[in-house]
Amino acid sequence: MRKYSRELTVAAALGLLMLALGIFTPDYFEFQPLLSRLTSQMPALVAAIGITLVIITRQIDISIGAQFSMCAVVAGVVATAGMPLPVAVLAAVATGVVMGAFNGLLVAGLGLPSIVVTLATMVTWNEGLRLWQQGRLMALPPGNQWFGLSQAGGQGVVIGLSLALLIAFAWGMRNLALGRYVYAVGTDAEAARLAGINPRWMTFGVFALTGALAGIAAVLNMVQSPQVQPNAGDGLELKVIAAAVVGGVAITGGRGNLWGVLLGLLLLVNVNPALTYFHQPPYWERAIQGLVILLAVVADGLRRDKK
Repeated sequence: MRKYSRELTVAAALGLLMLALGIFTPDYFEFQPLLSRLTSQMPALVAAIGITLVIITRQIDISIGAQFSMCAVVAGVVATAGMPLPVAVLAAVATGVVMGAFNGLLVAGLGLPSIVVTLATMVTWNEGLRLWQQGRLMALPPGNQWFGLSQAGGQGVVIGLSLALLIAFAWGMRNLALGRYVYAVGTDAEAARLAGINPRWMTFGVFALTGALAGIAAVLNMVQSPQVQPNAGDGLELKVIAAAVVGGVAITGGRGNLWGVLLGLLLLVNVNPALTYFHQPPYWERAIQGLVILLAVVADGLRRDKK
């Protein structure tokens, strides 16, 4: 039980928040609005999977929001050119892989600090996107929204795909050698190297995989609207990093699991609606996200000092 103390604490906090909302604002749990809120957060869940892998390897990627926006625009451009939706999906994923691999090349290949690299690429992708699109919205062709299904059917697909990815990665991190290698590199890269693991290749692969997940997340977000917004990923990096560290992923690497990240995300994404229902200014959401990141980092530091 002690091993999962952070996850249990987050689950308890989420339960208390849901209980408070159930008591004071019962209409919060009306089915269709609740389903819509859940669906809208599935892209963040997919992006959080990638960020979790990066943090476990003792790195950070704050360009995930910019990658998300770029992948969404690329998918939108391909779709509006008349290409089938699967081609747009492949274009988004390929774009994400290229951007993630670029980060990985600089971090793993040249040994540059990931915070500096991803800060630079975040600004580069965002400014490049601003010059390219100049804030213009792109209208998607008919048949792309909700994968050409009804809204209920499309919501089911978005939620199902996101949860399938979560389950697959959670299982792989626990049962596959590659998953254990990620933990090993984050715990002690030199010890992992002596054990026959190549930390540089693992780090590079994790960044590239995170880019691919950003592309998938961008598509899952794109199909929920008739238009593509070029700033769709603004603020995403704070949300997913906060979800990871709140969910028990150690910012110092080597520890964490995806089920805790799911709980952390559910807790954080319910803060904004809760603020609205309790008649509080919604701009407190990012302040709360920043605060919980700080508290989680302090808690990790205290735990490390105690050990």
